[in-house]
Amino acid sequence: MSFFDRLLAFNSSRYRLLEENSAFAKSVPNGAMVLDAGAGECPYWNLFAHAKYESADIQAGGSMHGKQHTYACDLNNLPVEDGRFEAVIFNQVMMYMEPMPVLKELNRVMKTGGRVLYTGPLFYEDLGENDMFRFTPFALRKFFAAAGFEIERLDWLEGYFGTVGYQFNCMARYLPWKPEAFGNPLGGLILMPAMLLLKLASAVGSLLFHKLETHCKFKASGYPKNYVVVARKIR
Repeated sequence: MSFFDRLLAFNSSRYRLLEENSAFAKSVPNGAMVLDAGAGECPYWNLFAHAKYESADIQAGGSMHGKQHTYACDLNNLPVEDGRFEAVIFNQVMMYMEPMPVLKELNRVMKTGGRVLYTGPLFYEDLGENDMFRFTPFALRKFFAAAGFEIERLDWLEGYFGTVGYQFNCMARYLPWKPEAFGNPLGGLILMPAMLLLKLASAVGSLLFHKLETHCKFKASGYPKNYVVVARKIR
């Protein structure tokens, strides 16, 4: 990995995701049934060693801990009985699907009083043709309430420093620097050194603000990169 790549590798959102999932896991009783909905590589499975952890993903492949997903399925149609789970984690998935059908299905498979942890992006580049949605806090309140949940907590996942770190990261990766990118070869040659310097400064800025985020969650102004919701099934 190059020096430039190392500057861009640190991501404070992963730090905050681990922090939120760890706190949620500690609130789950011993032996409780837990569903990781849209689990991917199951990065948080070890946090639920005290519980009965199951994973669901549309991909049938194995997870990072060497096991197959419990359920290879669409999250709108989970092959389990009503009220199976006491807790659900639902990380970085809802932007790929219509919110109401999936939230209603998660509600169906949860016990009354069970709790769900949601995280999802507000400010992020698109992730391909299946990436369809970004949700404001107003939308999250509306959808969770309509699906039968009561929101206990709705918060920024990371503070504005994390968002700024991400913006710098994008500048470092995406700002053009080759002369042909500027339409005029001579102008491009003149601009190239400045753009390379700006890309390097942005990479340093990305590392600085991402590191700052891990020490200070600043929310007095700006906007988050992601939101986090903890909600309880009430009906």
